Amino acid sequence: MPHTCTRPERDGLTHQRRDLFFMFGTLMLVAVPAVLFRLLGEFGVGRFATWRVSVLHGLAVMLVFTASAHFAPSALGPVPGHHDLVAMVPPFVPLPRLAVYVTGVLELLGAAGLVKKSTRPVAGLGLAALFVLMLPANIHAALEHIPLNGEPATPLWFRIPEQVVFIGTALWAYVPTRAATADRSGGVPA
Repeated sequence: MPHTCTRPERDGLTHQRRDLFFMFGTLMLVAVPAVLFRLLGEFGVGRFATWRVSVLHGLAVMLVFTASAHFAPSALGPVPGHHDLVAMVPPFVPLPRLAVYVTGVLELLGAAGLVKKSTRPVAGLGLAALFVLMLPANIHAALEHIPLNGEPATPLWFRIPEQVVFIGTALWAYVPTRAATADRSGGVPA
């Protein structure tokens, strides 16, 4: 008798695709805007003349989306909400509801800081520290299998490298450009 695809298998495949979408969704919230910003740079928008600035603006876009989850009710849309994020907070963190609100505000401030050249280095350093401080919540969610908006938490094998990418990108904002280094050294690039 030939094997036919049963409904549970199709649902399983759909669920796997949805899991992959959610896993890569945050990275896409950085990558897609970064590419679009860089394309604007190619069409003459001077602000986006470099990949560095385009990627940092992409990170700012991602932060606006993720920060909004800190204030939104859960099950509002395809992203987790405040209640979901509170559940992620490890037990050793006092006042988890307040911690979620504070980290949301810090993400918004970091996003705003990334788009302004003069505040970019401080914002990058602050965001790198914030991403490190928020890593235990992601680890806790993965180890305790805490669902986010009904979806499983991002597995550690993906989340930790993803967080390292975010930390590295934020630090990229902190590292001075060659032009800034040349300005500080009297015109000779360091």
